[in-house]
Amino acid sequence: MPLTTPSVFPPQSAEFFKFASRRSVVQSTKGIVSCTQPLAAKCGVDVLNAGGNCADAAVAVAAGLNITEPCSTGIGGDVFCLFYDAKANKISAMNASGRSGAKCTLETVRASLGLPDGTTGKIPMDSVHAVSVPGAAAGWVDAVERFGSGRLSMEQILAPAIELGEKGFPVSEGVAHFWRRDEGVIRRASPNFRELLKKDPDGRDGVRPPQAGEIMKNPTLAETFRTLAKEGKKGFYAGRIAEEIVKVVQDLGGHLELDDFAHHLEAGSEAVEPISLKFRGQNVAGILRDVLQDQGGDKLDLGLELWEHPPNGQGIVALMALGIIQELEAMGKIPTFTAADFNSAPYIHAIVEALRIAFADASWFVTDPNEVNVPTASLISREYLAERATLFSPDRAGDIPVHGSPAMQSSDTVYFAVSDSAGNAISFINSNYGGFGTCIIPRQCGFTLQNRAANFSLDKAHPNVLAPRKRPYHTIIPAAVTNLHDGSLHSVFGVMGGFMQPQGHVQVLLGQVVGRLNPQQALDAPRVCIGAGMPGNRDVFEPTVYCEEGLPETTVEGLRKLGHKVKVLTGMERVLFGRGQLIRWSVDPIERVGVWSAGSDMRGDGGAFPY
Repeated sequence: MPLTTPSVFPPQSAEFFKFASRRSVVQSTKGIVSCTQPLAAKCGVDVLNAGGNCADAAVAVAAGLNITEPCSTGIGGDVFCLFYDAKANKISAMNASGRSGAKCTLETVRASLGLPDGTTGKIPMDSVHAVSVPGAAAGWVDAVERFGSGRLSMEQILAPAIELGEKGFPVSEGVAHFWRRDEGVIRRASPNFRELLKKDPDGRDGVRPPQAGEIMKNPTLAETFRTLAKEGKKGFYAGRIAEEIVKVVQDLGGHLELDDFAHHLEAGSEAVEPISLKFRGQNVAGILRDVLQDQGGDKLDLGLELWEHPPNGQGIVALMALGIIQELEAMGKIPTFTAADFNSAPYIHAIVEALRIAFADASWFVTDPNEVNVPTASLISREYLAERATLFSPDRAGDIPVHGSPAMQSSDTVYFAVSDSAGNAISFINSNYGGFGTCIIPRQCGFTLQNRAANFSLDKAHPNVLAPRKRPYHTIIPAAVTNLHDGSLHSVFGVMGGFMQPQGHVQVLLGQVVGRLNPQQALDAPRVCIGAGMPGNRDVFEPTVYCEEGLPETTVEGLRKLGHKVKVLTGMERVLFGRGQLIRWSVDPIERVGVWSAGSDMRGDGGAFPY
């Protein structure tokens, strides 16, 4: 075939997102990588093949995703993860989110933003003041050190992603869409915009966004990875990379300093205790009893335990909402739903109202627990959840609860899950926050800086108020589920997408319990999202329930009759509902061999790939 033959797809409209292709559950006895980019998944599979475990592979996937999907994630962002250790039968958590700078006081940032006295205001998502110290680089190194196999070096783990950056990769359809959408912001954000656009003599300034199917190279990001691989965390938080980050931030009027990076180098990622809620509602015990009949299932404490990352992450929202649903059922305010009720109006109504109540508390209480007392245990206690459940009415939509529901703007993140042949699994999430983050690129580094600090409040009375060396309210949350009767792993999963994430966790988990859905079906099922929803709209009192195309018309009309303001989203607007990954564990009853079963969200470009 002549080299002049065009190899790219025609420019895509939103219509390419209209129809979902059927996907089967992917099965493996040795392990699975489930993520949004096949080439990034291959990075993880290569590491598994080289003798690494799921944590080693997860870091390889994270780096591969930074190369292939920079519109969602990167080393300039943050990381949270949950790791299931099969030998110890235990879930561990790691917080690799960064902090504000030592000179980022409320007064300083308000003055820099030009906010008048007497107003609260917000940090804009594209502002240099939305940049906090990136935690991902430390998180990658620490994940390998704490959870990795010990058999592979960082050079080996990052090698597949480095090759993608240096030799180039064909851009996927969804990523091409977002690259094209954000070209203007990338150009405006910093003088180094050319590093994240494709070289083209005919393009504006000799560059342009890559189209779907075109080869994109990022050698400067590959070099950043080489530095991290050779020098460890010091290679990122001291020396040239840190200096370039600080320079571009300060040139744009920001207040980060090298001392802030030295502080993060010393502090590293934080090992934290995961939080959980025991769920015995919606006949989950009956489902498990049928599976465990030959093991005395009728005598066991059957149910599921949902594990989430603690604050400053928002995983507590999923736990609270699930707990409220459990209490509503115990009170008789909602029924034990059957599979026929899945995604019906009463079912969605219960989920929406429980989420509103949970978000009302989280929007006030979730912040950095090292700086402010967060009453985590009280918020997920049965007594408190039962009290909050009294706000629910089965007959009508409730008012916005006290403190309001946080903004649900569309936001980009990558979530992925990896399992291995030893029975270990990791739930891993890495994010720039909004799209390419601030789109600010440090010179000759090849990545953008996150805009996570936009989540700080500028209200001095708020627990999540901006303060020096503080972590903001974080949207990214990995999840894991274990079986109550023996603590064994049920699944690792997540649904990326800003404030959609805890909403997706509840809907995907209940889809498996109520809808009796397999991992792929649970991800394919149409979802809802509450709150402001659309990009740029951060009105905390916005009451709309956004419904995804594919929900039954009877459900949409039923929600309206209950008093909900409803809007149905189609095409590329459906990105609002997140992109999830799910890996479940089971044991063959005859062979007694463990089997991994995975699904990957059809809203993304990726899939589940067996090792």
